Amino acid sequence: MKKIIFLMMSILLFQGCSSQIYVSPEALESMVNAKQFTFMAEKANTSNADVINAANSIPTYSASRMMRLDYGYSLILKENSITAALPYFGRVYNANIYNTDKQGINFSSKDFSITQEKNKKGTYLLKINPRDVSHINVLHLEIYKNGKATLSVDAQDRQPISYDGYIMKNEETKK
Repeated sequence: MKKIIFLMMSILLFQGCSSQIYVSPEALESMVNAKQFTFMAEKANTSNADVINAANSIPTYSASRMMRLDYGYSLILKENSITAALPYFGRVYNANIYNTDKQGINFSSKDFSITQEKNKKGTYLLKINPRDVSHINVLHLEIYKNGKATLSVDAQDRQPISYDGYIMKNEETKK
């Protein structure tokens, strides 16, 4: 267990020290304070050994806990709504094959609370509690100064999963 915790902390520390800048510090601060931005997932970090073993059996796949994702998987925060469209890799304890909304981390919420804090290093920590989504307990979003971010999802009916990605401005909707 200590090895797993050490490995996860090392990954988070390495990801937080990335030198690429995704968004300017001023723009990041205004987006986070307004709570209007999009988290774009680039990698999924699964904790299930069965998923890792199955992925490692693919000839062209490298042995890793991180699964690279295609573009488009996101968590969108707006003034009065949250929309999540993220894949899930892991064990589901209460599978519902007829309800496709519960197969991944897919939900929309209009009743939620967000607590925000900023630590001494300039990292934002957001705790998002969707009240009208029965299968999601809490989302933890850690946003670094360069726009890189890590999202951890704690759900009632499945193992935890985290995603690495970046923060960007919400796309303008056409009227």
